[in-house]
Amino acid sequence: MSRRKGRILAFQGIYSWDAGGMEKEDVLALEWAKSDSGADTVDGDSGTFARLIIAGTIENQNQIDEIIKKHLTNWTIDRVNKVSLAILRISVYSLLFMKDVPPTIVIDEAIDIAKEYGQDDAFKFINGILDNIKKDL
Repeated sequence: MSRRKGRILAFQGIYSWDAGGMEKEDVLALEWAKSDSGADTVDGDSGTFARLIIAGTIENQNQIDEIIKKHLTNWTIDRVNKVSLAILRISVYSLLFMKDVPPTIVIDEAIDIAKEYGQDDAFKFINGILDNIKKDL
């Protein structure tokens, strides 16, 4: 469960960094993930995993975005919903750099996050893009 929670935190962090203009250091601090009461809701393993994905995604954003752009048909990256883009970015990072995680797990997790946080059919769009990226790796 901690990796699942870590992926959700990473998605939320990348969304906050991109759409909200949050600084990388503030995103990595995960202070925003604390509950309203100030209680720390981030356990060690999920926080560490989230920070790894967030830092790697931000550091490799140009390469990740180029891969995403290459697989967008009749779309530009600017048209992609920010929630979907955040999910795609953390997933492409994982596909490229986290070789210990099977691609099917990365894609399944992305679909689940999209179903929970994305627009109605976002999971289909994300699945298609990630599946095509996986074939090229």
